[in-house]
Amino acid sequence: MSVSERLWNATEERRTRIELQSRENFPVATRLLPARHREHLLNVYGYARLVDDIGDEAPPGERADLLDLVERDLDRVYAGAGPELPVLRDLARTIVACRIPAEPFRRLIEANRRDQAVTRYGTFDDLVEYCTLSADPVGHIVLHVFGAATPGRLRLSDRVCTALQIVEHCQDVGEDYRNGRIYLPGDDLRRFGCAEDDLAAAVTPTRLRGVVALQAGRARRMLDEGSALTGGLRGFARVAVAGYVAGGLAALTALERGAYDVLAGPSRPGRVRLLAEWSRTMGRR
Repeated sequence: MSVSERLWNATEERRTRIELQSRENFPVATRLLPARHREHLLNVYGYARLVDDIGDEAPPGERADLLDLVERDLDRVYAGAGPELPVLRDLARTIVACRIPAEPFRRLIEANRRDQAVTRYGTFDDLVEYCTLSADPVGHIVLHVFGAATPGRLRLSDRVCTALQIVEHCQDVGEDYRNGRIYLPGDDLRRFGCAEDDLAAAVTPTRLRGVVALQAGRARRMLDEGSALTGGLRGFARVAVAGYVAGGLAALTALERGAYDVLAGPSRPGRVRLLAEWSRTMGRR
């Protein structure tokens, strides 16, 4: 099977959207939203998930070519031509309807190209810079979907999205390590006396829990700073963004209650906690 055929099949498989949503801490497109908003958000998520899955799961020797194929199809969309991939055809409707610029979509591709070359991050600042490619563009796209993308909101969105990415890195320490990557900052690992072998343990060593707790604390502060975004939104945009913030807060609570033992098993937020945080976040001004 050729690289292009493999990508085509992959895009067809990822059109089962309910399965796509189950991998996140937050509701990607809650049923509280009108159908048009849900459709646009699912189209965006399908694209982001496709690009991430290429960067993580495709045969290593094919990833660069597959990412190039996606970017060429994205070029077709912005040139007014018909894209070839089903996911890009769906996305094209959203791009046109919501007038979304190309840059955030290109940054998501660049993040996955970087993942093929960079597998360690020396400092927390290095990790945050990576999140400007891997996470922040999604927030920009979401605000465009709701017609709410102003400079001030985009800055607050960056805090929220970077925090959500860091939370996922905390949850996925073991999986990332098995895939050859470490997103926990190297200087923090050294400060707590962690060796890379600690990330392969069956139960999280105390010193590694300290590193995870440090990142979780940083993520919580970022979410607190970025949560002002919710207060500045109205209508369905407020509902959606509050759900994303609430998912991050609920995930942080799950990490804390699990004593940051991220290697023993999944640490995901429960529905009751998510709904409680969502209600609280919706009430913020």
